[in-house]
Amino acid sequence: MALQEEFEKQGNWLFKRRSFLPLLIVIIGGGWYVFLLNHNIALIHHWWVDFLFLCVGFLGLGIRIFTVGFTPKGTSGRNTGTGQIAEQLNTAGIYSMVRHPLYLGNFFMWLAPVLLLTDVWFTLFFCAFYWIYYERIIFAEEQFLRKKFGEGYVDWASKTPAFFPKFSLFKKADLQFSLKNVLQREYNGFFGLVFTMTLFRMVGFVVSTKQLYLDKPWIIIFSIALGIFLLLKTLKKFTKTLTVEGR
Repeated sequence: MALQEEFEKQGNWLFKRRSFLPLLIVIIGGGWYVFLLNHNIALIHHWWVDFLFLCVGFLGLGIRIFTVGFTPKGTSGRNTGTGQIAEQLNTAGIYSMVRHPLYLGNFFMWLAPVLLLTDVWFTLFFCAFYWIYYERIIFAEEQFLRKKFGEGYVDWASKTPAFFPKFSLFKKADLQFSLKNVLQREYNGFFGLVFTMTLFRMVGFVVSTKQLYLDKPWIIIFSIALGIFLLLKTLKKFTKTLTVEGR
């Protein structure tokens, strides 16, 4: 198999598992490398230090919110099992500055728990892993878009960076921002981020003090996140409150 076809095949396989596989690597790899091999590391910080790391994740979530809030149905989705889907090509809003804003947002969201481990080598490993992982996905996705949209895609891609935004290219989005669309699509990612950070902090206490413990500020943070998650999940499952036509 030619390298181009192999990259595309690998990218499509990884694309269908992109919602959980990197996080699984962070949890298993981070736990194995830091908690088991490097007991001397300072696993417990002041609660506000870990909250600052959490804010790095919220930066990524904010990028995703800005992306999802302006995009129409059939694009920028969470489609995994069905493979690549694109009813139209997004070139305005955040897509006028960067071709893959959701993957940029994901990077910061997954970087947050990595930073909590405060290990330089594992952080560098994660960045390298993320680059290699998403390089395949981006290759497969762009092959799909090139075939579907032809010269329109090539013209846009030739002037728009793949991962690092170029703010001078910004062009206003065609649609209005939809908070409902954001709430129904991003609550899982929001809770997943807080849950992972809380889990890492609890494990840090167990490894360092041999006690199952979580300090009060993080109990409050987790409780608020859980309440928001349950509310939005209930609204989405049992009502049409968050339903937006065309989104």
